[in-house]
Amino acid sequence: MPLGLYISVPFCRTKCSYCNFASEVFSRALFQNYVDHVCGAIENAQRTAEAMGARFDTRVDSIYFGGGTPTLLDIAQLERIFVTISQNFEILPTAEVTVECAPGTLTPALTENLARWGVNRVSLGVQSFVDAEAAAVGRQHSRSIVLEDIERLRVSGIENVNIDLIAGLPHQTSESWKRSLDEVIATHVRHVSVYMLEVDEDSRLGRELIAGGTKYHAHFVPDEDLIADFYETACGTLEEAGIHQYEISNFTRAGFESSHNLKYWTRQPYWGFGVDAHSMLRSADPAFEAVRFSAADSLERYMQAGEVSKSFISAHSALEEEFFLGLRLNRGVSVLALKEKFGKAEVEDFSEVIEQSVADGSIESHGNTIRLTPRGRLLSNEVFARFISVRSETATPLPGD
Repeated sequence: MPLGLYISVPFCRTKCSYCNFASEVFSRALFQNYVDHVCGAIENAQRTAEAMGARFDTRVDSIYFGGGTPTLLDIAQLERIFVTISQNFEILPTAEVTVECAPGTLTPALTENLARWGVNRVSLGVQSFVDAEAAAVGRQHSRSIVLEDIERLRVSGIENVNIDLIAGLPHQTSESWKRSLDEVIATHVRHVSVYMLEVDEDSRLGRELIAGGTKYHAHFVPDEDLIADFYETACGTLEEAGIHQYEISNFTRAGFESSHNLKYWTRQPYWGFGVDAHSMLRSADPAFEAVRFSAADSLERYMQAGEVSKSFISAHSALEEEFFLGLRLNRGVSVLALKEKFGKAEVEDFSEVIEQSVADGSIESHGNTIRLTPRGRLLSNEVFARFISVRSETATPLPGD
């Protein structure tokens, strides 16, 4: 089965206050060395697969540059990564090639080269079309810059554009949220991602909210109930505009689902390169269904060839993943298909969990298919946790590449 490739670029112009990703502001002097490391990992992919105990397929049908801000790399550095991929993998003619971009980083020369390298999808981290809201969390763009970038991409031939929005930013109101939704609809982009603000200790804003402080405009963050209302408003508003929800956070016009992200949710093999990049490949050992491994989550440890976390996935753990990843999708999970793949008895072990979730209104059952209800999407993490039992696999530290 063809792979999806993920390239992590952990560099940012500024660190947004809500961000909990493994990305930071670094000197440009580090960029070339990082590109060298990533390209070296791509060139050593076959040896790494053997060391991980994984099956290796050189065919690729999706590539995703994420971050951070991949477009902070200069044109020569990005081109080197694209060339290295093409020299070591077979990129299928229909491959989806996505690059994440911060609005304002797309120069005419870069946009022209993205199209030349085969990029056919761009994801813009807009978060809000209200300038004051974007500025409050450290974004450096304005509404007008976003619109200019979209037009520049279309002129270059890249018409498949995604826009990210975040529900729950400081100062956001029902009126301003509706304004962002109306703006994204007016752009006629093909895809929209809507995320509810995450509150955890991995972001500055999250830590401040937990502490009850006022830095980073934390005291202007809407409450949980209002954020949930924003999300439900987005679902209804985008649906009315012909932008249909197909996953908890993702909405698309017909035929423009993210092929790369679908690999994660449907458990197709993918390989990540770079800081904090995760991979899942089919296991070469028939005793296991798959092998997962991930790179160090800091630039320093990655550059020092730090430890790689690895775990083999048993058939039972794979079945758990089929449930909680498949339930992210609006189409849900076919219980009949899982019985055919994993065995009737194994799937029926989850009958009580399914019945409990149907009873409390978080899951609905239609014949042999189960899927989250609108309420279940708001409580998705709680629902997914029900499908996860104690696992026998443990992460094993391994020498880096």
